[in-house]
Order: sequence, then structure tokens, then C-alpha cells
Amino acid sequence: MEESAKKYIGKDCIIYTALGSEGTVKGVIKEVSDGTVTVDSNGNSETVNLDFVVRIREWPKNKKGK
Repeated sequence: MEESAKKYIGKDCIIYTALGSEGTVKGVIKEVSDGTVTVDSNGNSETVNLDFVVRIREWPKNKKGK
């Protein structure tokens, strides 16, 4: 999962975790290292353990940019 997550560095993403609907993290992926992902969301930084990540996807964009 770590190699897959590195593809999204610098992109606005949604990270789904094993915690269900409450376990989503949205923001720009800043760093992937040592089994963790660091996400920046509106100036706040969060670290997510890759052992609990189920899915990572880039934030969907439409004609208006988001």
C-alpha cells in the first residue's frame, strides 16, 4: 500500500480507512513513509496508519474544478 500511496503525493485525495463512514480523511497527501501517510487539510496535519487504509482515491473533479 505504501508504494500505491506514493503515487498520490501532492494530490487532493480521499483516504478511506477500516473505521467505516467515520474513517475518511480528506486533503493533500504530503508524505508517505514508514507505514504512515501525512495529510494536510486546511492547514491541519493528520497522520494515518497505512495498516488501516482500505482505499485511496483522488478527489473527483467536474467541469467547475471540484
